[in-house]
Amino acid sequence: MEWQAVEPGVVAAIAGQQLPGNFPATVRHYYFPLAQRIAERSARSGRALVIGISGAQGTGKSTLAALLRVMLQAGSNIQCAVLSLDDIYLTRKQRQVLANDIHPLLQTRGVPGTHDVQLGIDTITRLTHARPTEKIPVPRFDKSEDDRAAEEHWDTCPGGADVVLFEGWCVGARPEPEASLQDPLNELEQSEDSDGRWRRYVNDTLAGGYQQLFGLIDYLVMLAAPSMQCVFEWRWQQEQELAASKNGLGDGLMNRRQVQRFIQHYERLTRHMLQEMPGR
Repeated sequence: MEWQAVEPGVVAAIAGQQLPGNFPATVRHYYFPLAQRIAERSARSGRALVIGISGAQGTGKSTLAALLRVMLQAGSNIQCAVLSLDDIYLTRKQRQVLANDIHPLLQTRGVPGTHDVQLGIDTITRLTHARPTEKIPVPRFDKSEDDRAAEEHWDTCPGGADVVLFEGWCVGARPEPEASLQDPLNELEQSEDSDGRWRRYVNDTLAGGYQQLFGLIDYLVMLAAPSMQCVFEWRWQQEQELAASKNGLGDGLMNRRQVQRFIQHYERLTRHMLQEMPGR
């Protein structure tokens, strides 16, 4: 794979996402070598590969996945499909049932226990095993409405993908030791989960079916945020961009204070991943 072969597609993708004009240099320095490694491993494997892309909110997972897809297809004719963990959230109604039956905090999307894990497993399996002539529906979640999009609005991808890029904030995460769950970590846990029932449910769920889903991953990439404050600022920027794209309309949009509380749902596992994941 040569840079000259992928550069036009990269430049067009960067312009389409309204990224800074100097971003191609970042792509060439960091993302392109990763694309080359994936292409080499794909050529050697003789089968479809699943690449996990993990990182906290706002670290650039979807941007990385989109640019890898452009480079792999343009530079090595590798057919890629992209699936986001965000797009297999349980519906709002399903999360309301969890909130009523288990813990109110499960109404908020994001943590393990709020995804349709089997939908993720089935989608990745079909993308990698179906015939190229088949059209595979890929679920989509509408964050502005805080609900899964109707199936007629899902994307479709050809089956038989050479590479599936599976991105999400806790992709590849492993559960915490039980002892680590004892004390509240932040204001949210202190005031709304003082007995630890929610965080133990999240941890137990992560130890269950999520490990089967993450077991489909062949190679794992982590985008490590330097601090939780950065995570908040980046996630707030995303919310502002989402609001702008929807003209401020949508039941799922959040203000700055709501984003601050929202991030606290993820803080425990984010900190655990930053400590544990780089070593593997």
